[in-house]
Amino acid sequence: MTANTVLKTIHVACRDLGMDNDTRRDLQLLVTGKASLSAMTSAEQLAVLEALKAKGFKPSVGKASRSYRRPATRKDIKFCHVLWGKLVKAGAVELPGAAGLNAFIRARFEKAWGAVPFDIDGLRDWKQIATVIEALKAMCLRAGIYL
Repeated sequence: MTANTVLKTIHVACRDLGMDNDTRRDLQLLVTGKASLSAMTSAEQLAVLEALKAKGFKPSVGKASRSYRRPATRKDIKFCHVLWGKLVKAGAVELPGAAGLNAFIRARFEKAWGAVPFDIDGLRDWKQIATVIEALKAMCLRAGIYL
């Protein structure tokens, strides 16, 4: 779990258990000796989360699937995702996943195209998709990834 995810989960747990801010801080003080989540290490934050689980909090697994998007159906868009994944594995890009690919497309092509869809799966013009593929191929070559 990332640090941000742990913090969000702690706040969700407190809300689900009906704990107010003061009660949450008392629990944190009892478990770690620190009242502030931001002052805690990640291990201490996980200890607070475990204490909340001991009090009856059950993290729901189903909510994560709500943010799941169906994969791209067109082969050229799928290829963009594959190329981006190779760049992520090589460490050539900072932001992984579809969010990173969408940010790359917006940053790279917004001036040339004028309007850029929020999501790569929203691209319909084959010329634009071909341009994205060529840009990703060039990035792969610069990163030493041979296709």
